[in-house]
Formats: sequence, structure tokens, C-alpha cells
Amino acid sequence: MTRTAECRCRQCRVEVRGEPALVAVCHCGNCKRRTGSAFGVSVYYPDDAVIALHGSTNQYRIDNERTYQHRHFCTRCGTTLYWRVAAFPGMLGVAGGCFTGAALPVPTHTLSDEQRCAWLADVVEGGDVPAAVECQGGNDERCRDAPAAVA
Repeated sequence: MTRTAECRCRQCRVEVRGEPALVAVCHCGNCKRRTGSAFGVSVYYPDDAVIALHGSTNQYRIDNERTYQHRHFCTRCGTTLYWRVAAFPGMLGVAGGCFTGAALPVPTHTLSDEQRCAWLADVVEGGDVPAAVECQGGNDERCRDAPAAVA
């Protein structure tokens, strides 16, 4: 099986073969800022499973108390697509949300759990989080209680 991950504008792609060696959910501040979300999904493949890297990327270095990494992002749209972490030599990390096609395996690891957003447990376990409303704006009755920015 081959999988492809691509940036938002599709200028950059990563093609890999086989199943990933590791799929993890990371709650660290760096991954939150990278994704603009409550966590990042990191998918690691051994270098010999990487078929090709396409497109023009720039990179930046992230240092933390345990290791460092070089993150590669698209020069056109800015999507961080892949990275290399010193703690995982011989592996390429790919942004889980950038994969197209076949579903990824369920994550087997979590990282930086001490930085996890407390409300995630409610979302995952089906707590008191209201269901999303698809409102069409205007006089749509479903938007009656939605904040003005949503409606």
C-alpha cells in the first residue's frame, strides 16, 4: 500500500509505502501551534519506506528540553508537511492531517499528556459537548442560539 500526504495547495507531497512505524497524538505546545489545534497527529515512517518528497519546502528548527527537530513547510501555502526528529533517527515524521485516501491506523501513543487540553476527555468520551449545528445563516432557525460569528 502507498499513501500520499500533501500540503493545502498540493505543491508539496510525501509518498510512503507500507504501514507507519508509529502513529502518535502529541499535546505539546509546539504541535498545537503547528496545527492550530488542540493536538497534532504525527505519523512516522522509516526512511526506506519513503518513496519520494516532492515540491519546494523551507525548514525551521524546533528545540525543546528532550530533543530537536527540523520541520519542512510548503513555500507557497505554509503547511508543515514533514519533519525529522533527532530522537527518531532514520525516521520521517509526517503530519497526519495531510494524508489523502486510505485512513491511517489508530494512534498507538500519546505524547506530552501533561499539556493535554482538559476538555478533550469530554469530546472523546461524548460528555456534555453540544453537537455541531450546520447553520445557513440569515433566518435559519438552527442558528438562533449560535454566536454571531457562526451565524
